[in-house]
Amino acid sequence: MTYDFDQIVDRSRNHSAKYDERVKKFGTDDVIPLWIADMDFKTAQPVIDALKARAEEGIWGYTARPDSYFAAIRAWQKKRNNWEIDPSLMSFSLGVVQTISAMVKLFTPEGGSVLIQTPVYSEFYDMAEAWNRNVLENRFVERDGRWTVDWADFEEKLQSADLFLLCSPHNPLGLVWTPEELARMAELCRKYHVVLFSDEIHSDLIFHGKKHTPVAALSPEIARYVVTGISGTKTFNLAGLQASAVVFPNRHMKEVFDRYWMNMDIHRNNAFSLTAMEAAFTGGEEWLEQLLPYLSANFEYVVNYCKTRIPKIKTYAPDATYLMWLDCRELGLSNQALHDFMIEKAKLGLNDGASFGRSLSGFMRLNAACPRSVLEQAMGQLEAAVNGL
Repeated sequence: MTYDFDQIVDRSRNHSAKYDERVKKFGTDDVIPLWIADMDFKTAQPVIDALKARAEEGIWGYTARPDSYFAAIRAWQKKRNNWEIDPSLMSFSLGVVQTISAMVKLFTPEGGSVLIQTPVYSEFYDMAEAWNRNVLENRFVERDGRWTVDWADFEEKLQSADLFLLCSPHNPLGLVWTPEELARMAELCRKYHVVLFSDEIHSDLIFHGKKHTPVAALSPEIARYVVTGISGTKTFNLAGLQASAVVFPNRHMKEVFDRYWMNMDIHRNNAFSLTAMEAAFTGGEEWLEQLLPYLSANFEYVVNYCKTRIPKIKTYAPDATYLMWLDCRELGLSNQALHDFMIEKAKLGLNDGASFGRSLSGFMRLNAACPRSVLEQAMGQLEAAVNGL
């Protein structure tokens, strides 16, 4: 079937955090919300149909997790990324962020250190600090709008780390790591005996001919140090259903992880998330193949608009995710002033760049996963606000 991503869907009645939490986040609901990472698109029709059928059953008691849940994920990863996953090393988790939290708690010592690469998804900070771990920052080097790893600093920091959190593909920079880059990071983790956790939740949202490489698929030797978090929630816009999978390098780590959730009695599936995930991975590919070019065209629209009409704001089309990184430094505003400007003058609800890297100044993150008409309105408001400075 043909999907209409230009359709405006009224999300004001479905308790959407993106819309309902605007006052909490921005102090007003008079902003176009382009912040939290979900999409303003209806999901694939096979998922909707499967959920309707499940709803009509009328009984949603305690729900077992069948082998088909993991089989659907394994088949998807094999087809999309040529990754052959051992089903005996797979576990269920509520989400990749919850998995990160458990990794920090279970596999780092009290007072230990977690290495992250900044700017990065803010929960990497939050989940480490929630368990009173020390955060080590390997800050990316930025030259002419391109961001690269500071390898000397990475290796130095790794020697003091107990866990390395990798964002692959990268949020918010939209980087798709090459196999060579991933192998270099992984081999250094092997050298210093540091477990590598790879957050690969955006691995299906890839553009411009790039290819995602699961770190654990690089080699059997590397796989022994890698834990991977994967999910269909970003791919198919199902974040509110809370379901993901974790792939471990050995049975001991899997048993420790599973026992942790079992002790909190979190070990069965939500009746609807089980249904949605299986339907997405078995029947959602047609929807995804139509979504990707629409998102890519949205990126190009924003890039061209900034280049021709708001040249003081620099951006680029990301190679992954649906999140765009805006360089607003030429506006000459402090982080707080930039935050206020976007809300009060541009009337846009964006993410502050400083939340992704605490030493950063002058950046914002924009979620481009919305109908084009919404982006057109947002960019017009931004242009008018910049012209009014």
